Amino acid sequence: MKTSILHDPKWSIDSLSALRAACTALPGVDAAAQQQIADREAELTKPAGSLGRLEELTRWLGGWQKRAQPQLERVQILIFAGNHGVVRQGVSPWPQDVTSQMVQNFETGGAAINQLARVADARLRVVPVHDLASTADFTTAPAMTEAAFLEAVQTGYDAVPRACDLLCLGEMGIGNTTAASALAAALFGGAGADWAGRGTGLDAPGVAHKARVIDAALAFHKAEMAATQGAAEAVAGFDPLEIARRLGGYELAALLGATLAARHYGIPVLLDGFVCTAAVAPLARLAAGGLDHTRLSHCSAEAGHARLAEKLGLVPLLDLGLRLGEASGAALAVPLLRAAVACHNGMATFAQAAVSGRT
Repeated sequence: MKTSILHDPKWSIDSLSALRAACTALPGVDAAAQQQIADREAELTKPAGSLGRLEELTRWLGGWQKRAQPQLERVQILIFAGNHGVVRQGVSPWPQDVTSQMVQNFETGGAAINQLARVADARLRVVPVHDLASTADFTTAPAMTEAAFLEAVQTGYDAVPRACDLLCLGEMGIGNTTAASALAAALFGGAGADWAGRGTGLDAPGVAHKARVIDAALAFHKAEMAATQGAAEAVAGFDPLEIARRLGGYELAALLGATLAARHYGIPVLLDGFVCTAAVAPLARLAAGGLDHTRLSHCSAEAGHARLAEKLGLVPLLDLGLRLGEASGAALAVPLLRAAVACHNGMATFAQAAVSGRT
């Protein structure tokens, strides 16, 4: 028997259907902890609701951490890197070698995320998935074999430390905005032109070409994906995981696995940009509330991200025009969460401060 995705004999990753079962057996939030947080919020020296989304974020963190006083002592940033065969179709102005070169840059501390992780006081780990071997060109074949897809999901799952208060997810992979756009189109409908964006710097003709490549991929896989087009839940045979296998990539599959692990471990997750959001979207299609343990750190400048976030009901915390990837937006949102936690845990109550309450 193959290694279990949950390291538990009742779960097996020897098939997509078994993985789908793992994606639908999701623990819920700790409502009691959230109520305790809400009760304390009502006693703090401020008008009710005056800290806006900071108050909601505190309840979100505490509910998934199962703590009445949430904490952010152990923040982990995970970047998954992978390569894409569709790059051969000319969808990126950058050569595929840049993926491995940027992985080295991360490891030597020279990238933007290294600086942002330091500011966020977060640990950073970079995981090259499938040894950075390229997927197949998904305009002519499924991006990954079933075995390779499941292995990539396992890689992401195993990368998540259990001793973690917050997980920030990001990616690196030349060509992966094309994969994300194709995934979004297959899961939520629309043509390539509805989802394709500039990626790492395409001009207008380049974006139009990218859209045509996505359309070619959708047409090639149409028969296999027809069962789930527009459906809220998977249908036997070809579910959202099959769409992810055919149109995704190794690092996207790892992001899915990491998000699944975080849910099972009770770890809140900050998602990064368009690629990260598209990678985890199958969880939302497989189970109602599948992404409840996540928050969207920012809305990227990539054309399809705002639309995808709306489809998933995710409201970004920041909107800074970023389109870098590599968990940059997620890292930038960590200080915001630290501020929310500091206010909740550190403020005095009306009774402690001898401040009169509202009459």
